[in-house]
Amino acid sequence: MGRDVRELRGAWTRYQRHTFHDPSPALAPWVERYWEARWDYAEPYRQKIVPYPNVHLSLGGGRADVNGVCSGYRIKILEGRDHVFGVAFRPGCFRPFLGASVSTITDRVVPAAEVFGPDLPTTLDVPTVDAFLLEHLPDDDPRVRQVVAAVELIAKDKAVTRVEHLAGELGLSMRGLQRLFAEYVGIGPKWVIRRYRLHEVTARMAAGGAIDWAALAADLGYADQGHFIRDFKAMFGEQPTWYAQRY
Repeated sequence: MGRDVRELRGAWTRYQRHTFHDPSPALAPWVERYWEARWDYAEPYRQKIVPYPNVHLSLGGGRADVNGVCSGYRIKILEGRDHVFGVAFRPGCFRPFLGASVSTITDRVVPAAEVFGPDLPTTLDVPTVDAFLLEHLPDDDPRVRQVVAAVELIAKDKAVTRVEHLAGELGLSMRGLQRLFAEYVGIGPKWVIRRYRLHEVTARMAAGGAIDWAALAADLGYADQGHFIRDFKAMFGEQPTWYAQRY
C-alpha cells in the first residue's frame, strides 16, 4: 500500500504549524500546556494522532470539544486552511472540572458546553483562554496531587515498567491504584506506563541513526521483540520500522 508523501521524512511541516504556550502560574497545576495547530491543505490529509493520558479542550474549526483520553491512535482529516487552539490538561487534573470519573469520557469527544457551560471563548489566544479557565477553577482535591505524582513518576523513571512496581512506590494496593487511575486519569496505569515507555522509541526515531530494535525492546522491559512490536502497533497503528519513515 502506498504512503502519502506528505507524511514522510517530516514533510508535514510544509503544511502544518504547531506552537505551544505555557499557562499562567495559577493554572500551571491544572494545565500542562496550550497548543495551536494551523494547517493548509489543498487536498484532504489523514492526520494520525497518537495518544497521551491528557484530556484536551479544543476550540476552533467551528467546534468546541472536550476530548477524553484515547486508548489508541485516531485519524483526523485535515483539509483547507484552519486553526485550532487547544488546552492539554495535566494527566489526572480534569476530574474536578468534569465533576465525574474521567473514565466516562475515555475514547469520547463531548461538547465543551456540557462541561464548561455555553459561554465559551471565541477569541482564541492565551490571555482569553487563561481568563476563561481561571473563572472555572475547581476546588482543591488532594487526590489530584496523588495521581499527578504517580504519572510524573512513570514519565521520569524508566525503571517503572510494571504496575506492581508503581503501586509499591506509591504505597497503594493494586486495586487502589487501578481505581485512582480510572477515576482521575481515565485509563489504567498499565496503559500509561506503556505509553511513556514507547515515547522513548519515538524520541530515538526523531534523533536519527540506526536503532537496534531487539536491544531497545529489552531496555524498555519487554520479554521479547515481538511483544514490543505488538504494543507499538496497537498504540501507533504501524510497526516501528514503518512509523520511523515519518521522521
